[in-house]
Amino acid sequence: MSAARPYIPRPGEPALQAARFPNSRKRQMQIWWREVDRVLLGLVLLLMAIGAVAVAAASPASARRLSGAKGTLSDLHFFWLHLRFQLLGLIVMFGTSLAPREWVRRGCILLACAMFLALCLVPILGTEVNGARRWLDLGMSFQPSEFLKPAFAVLCAWVLSWRLRDPELPVIPLSAGLLAAIVALLMMQPNLGEAILFVGVWFVLAMLAGLPMQRIAILGGVGTAGLTLAYLFYDNARHRIDAFLGGGTAFDQVDLASRTLMAGGWTGSGLWLGVRKMNLPEAHTDYIFSVIGEEFGLLVCSLIVVLYMAIVLRVTTRLLREDNLFIILAATGLIALFGGQAFINILVNLQLFPSKGTTLPLISYGGSSTLAQCFTIGLLLAITRRNPYLEREKFDLRTALEKEIER
Repeated sequence: MSAARPYIPRPGEPALQAARFPNSRKRQMQIWWREVDRVLLGLVLLLMAIGAVAVAAASPASARRLSGAKGTLSDLHFFWLHLRFQLLGLIVMFGTSLAPREWVRRGCILLACAMFLALCLVPILGTEVNGARRWLDLGMSFQPSEFLKPAFAVLCAWVLSWRLRDPELPVIPLSAGLLAAIVALLMMQPNLGEAILFVGVWFVLAMLAGLPMQRIAILGGVGTAGLTLAYLFYDNARHRIDAFLGGGTAFDQVDLASRTLMAGGWTGSGLWLGVRKMNLPEAHTDYIFSVIGEEFGLLVCSLIVVLYMAIVLRVTTRLLREDNLFIILAATGLIALFGGQAFINILVNLQLFPSKGTTLPLISYGGSSTLAQCFTIGLLLAITRRNPYLEREKFDLRTALEKEIER
C-alpha cells in the first residue's frame, strides 16, 4: 500500500487548519515555502539590497545638506535609519505574505477605511514639511496616503469584482466616487503625484473589469480636461508643468538630477566618489536614481530597470492560471501601483516627466514609503500563493478533459 499523501491546505485556507497537526508553526512555514512565489521574493530582496547600498551612497549628500537645520548629522545617518526601516519592512512583508486571501481582503477594507479617515485629518492636524502637509504625527510620523494606496487597490478590486455576480451593479461609478474623494483630499495637501497614481490604478482596474471603449474615450477626455483645469487653477500643478517645460527652481533641480545621472558614464565614479550628488535636493529619496547613475553607472541603472520589469512580468505571468476575478484585479492593481511609481520616479530623474515628489519603491529612503512598499509586496505574495499539488491535479484534469474531447 502506498503511503498517503500529506495534507496540504489550499491557498488562502486559514492558518488554524495547520494547527491540527503537531509542530503547526513549522508546518505552516513549510506550506508557505511551497506556495509562495520564490522568484518574486528573490527579485524583491535583491532590489532591497541594492536600495541599502544606494541609500549609503546618497546619505552623505542629504546629511550634510540638513545638518544646519537638524544639528550635526553623520554622513551615514540616513543609511542606518534606512536599515531599521528595511528590517521592519521585511517583518511586515513576511507577516503579510502568510495571511490567507480572505484575511487580505478583509484587512485591506478595514485599512482603507482607517487611512481614508486619517487622510481627512491631514489638512487639519497634519505636519507641514517643505510646503506640503502630508503627514500625521501620532507619536510616530506617517503618511496616510502611502498605506491607502495598496488598500485602495484591493478595495477597488473587491468592488469591481461584484460585477461578476450582477452586471447591473454600478460598481464603476461607485469606485469612481471613492477615487474622486481621495483625489480631492490629496490635492489639498498638495500631492499631485499620489493623485495621478490613484487615478492610474483605478483606470487600469476599470478597463480590466470590462469598462466599454466608449467610456474609456470619455474618461480620456475628462482626464485631459482635468489636467488643463489643474494647470489653470491649481498652483502646484502649474508650477510643476512649467518647471518641466523649462524655468524655475524645480526645473533646475530636475536638470541637475539628469546631469548627475549621466555624470558617471557606464561604470560610475565609485561609491562615495560622486561630486554632483552633493548639490542634489532630496538625494536619498526623490533623486536617488541619479545618485546611483553617478556612483555606480548606467549599467547598474539599467539593471534596476530590468528588475522592476521582471517583477511586473512575474506577477502578470503568475496570474495567467488564475480564475478568481478578485485575485486578478487585486494583483493587477497592486503591481500597477508598484511599477507605475517606479517608472514615474525614473522618468523624472531622466527629465522625461514633471517632478512628482515620489520615491523609488524599495530603493529610496523612507519610513512610511518603505513600510508601505513592503506591505504591498507582502499582499502580492499572499494573493499569488499556489498549492503545487492542486496545480498539478488541475493540470492533469484539464489534460484528461482535452483528450476526452478529442476522442
